[in-house]
Amino acid sequence: MSLAAGLPDFPWDTLAAAKARAAAHPGGLVDLSVGTPVDPTPELGRRALAASADSPGYPQTAGTPELRQAMADYLARRWGAAVPPAATLPVIGTKELVAWLPTLLGLGPDDLVVLPSTAYPTYLVGARIAGCRTLAVDDPAELGDERPALVWLNSPSNPTGEVLAPAVLAARVAWARERGALVASDECYGEFGWEAEPVSVLHPDVSGGDHRGLLALHSLSKRSNLAGYRAGFVAGDPAVVAELLAVRKHAGMIVPRPVQDAMAALLADDEHVVQQRARYAARRQVLRPALEAAGFRVEHSEAGLYLWATRDEDGRASVELLADHGVLAAPGDFYGEAAARHVRVALTATDERVAAAAARLLG
Repeated sequence: MSLAAGLPDFPWDTLAAAKARAAAHPGGLVDLSVGTPVDPTPELGRRALAASADSPGYPQTAGTPELRQAMADYLARRWGAAVPPAATLPVIGTKELVAWLPTLLGLGPDDLVVLPSTAYPTYLVGARIAGCRTLAVDDPAELGDERPALVWLNSPSNPTGEVLAPAVLAARVAWARERGALVASDECYGEFGWEAEPVSVLHPDVSGGDHRGLLALHSLSKRSNLAGYRAGFVAGDPAVVAELLAVRKHAGMIVPRPVQDAMAALLADDEHVVQQRARYAARRQVLRPALEAAGFRVEHSEAGLYLWATRDEDGRASVELLADHGVLAAPGDFYGEAAARHVRVALTATDERVAAAAARLLG
């Protein structure tokens, strides 16, 4: 069997009919199904990219010294985590790392990967690529005597927007450490806390000041509208980061030098993040009451760039209802069986498109 045949169907391919239906609306399609940024990449990042455009040599897999320092400084300044520059590593967008992490760690059929019950699909894809077993659970007590090799945490959650409290994160870290499991914490939506403040797994309140067995993943896609650059990083346990670096050198998994320079510039700046937060907050204030007026109940959504909503019906029926209004959302079943009665509605559309969606739902 081919590797591709063993992977799930690409979820968004199943939305073609709903997308066509929504696009037929007289006011045009409002696509809220994918969390792709639509606002401009900050000028600071574009200038850094252009200044580095003459890059004839091979870039460093480890990242330039300036980038590694910028990553460490960002973690300390924003997340209260003291991480040495050598324990940071740039990646070609965090989706790449999520998909390849089990393989890069040398995991295989004898290893168990634990994912959240409602989760970003690429956690499962990464485990499948490596041939690992998987279990989707939220409460470690449900695992009994299992001894996983890798445990994924995701706070704020994609898709639900749930934020795990420091005590909850600390308990899950302690559980994983007792069983010798590596914890990978996907923190890519951390800059956008609305009703709760996200905390990094590397923060002393969670890690106890010890990063052994811990990795945190951060992305500039949402924070800095840099999705098109493919720019993210991983940080944490120095020994694990060194292992990832050693394998990635051989595999050619290298962030281009101009992108590295753009990352360094943007990680050092917080003002553009404040501005982007304000954009998303305004869209959230427009879209949430419109969904509620249309009969949806918004759950979790304390953080992140999505509204997690349900009408207490099959999520695909909710997708069709929204498509009748020219709005495309992602069905909850993209994210696991436990989510089949929800839809994920993104805030990543222009002010005009979000206002159009709200007007239709309120109309």
